[in-house]
Amino acid sequence: MPAATAAHDASRLAQLKAAPRQPGEARFFFYEPQFACEAVKILPGEYFVDAEKLLMMTTLGSCVAVCLWDRTLGIGGMNHFMLPDGGSAKEHGRYGGYAMALLINAMMKRGAARKHLEAKVFGGGQVIGGMSSMNVGERNVRFAFDFLSAERIPVVSNDVLDIYPRKVCFLAASGKAMVKRLATANTEALLAQQRAMAAPATGGSIDLF
Repeated sequence: MPAATAAHDASRLAQLKAAPRQPGEARFFFYEPQFACEAVKILPGEYFVDAEKLLMMTTLGSCVAVCLWDRTLGIGGMNHFMLPDGGSAKEHGRYGGYAMALLINAMMKRGAARKHLEAKVFGGGQVIGGMSSMNVGERNVRFAFDFLSAERIPVVSNDVLDIYPRKVCFLAASGKAMVKRLATANTEALLAQQRAMAAPATGGSIDLF
């Protein structure tokens, strides 16, 4: 990497890390060498919105990530929720209703218009055997599609359900989404996530990579 480019990337990362964050806003920033750009990791219960050349990344089991993009302004955002609805206020980002409100409100604050929004939906896989009775992934996917339909936000593409965990990447400025279905994953981490969910609450196309 040229020295000037490296210096710019380091400066950009420093700015991202130093900027104040709202509750639930993702804050784990790093340089992604595969895509040669700055990236932010969206953890369960988090969201992020940006208009720069920033890569948003997350890994999903039965959770769902919704990517929104304003096709006129080039503003994009992603969330990651674990259950359709419910929970206490301090855990609100884990639940679909709150997670969608956070994401849409953040998009609007950046100037996005609802009539220009389009969505891409990912996740909802049944990745751990013996959890089918909960139908968590299916419930999450159904919630996402029902919510977006009610808000009249078109779903232009999706990769949902089945048995696969997924790694999802979303480029905020272009609205391009990429998904990788993972043959293997950190099963212990996914199982811990599923147990946490079981406990009472305290651009149009998709590229493969």
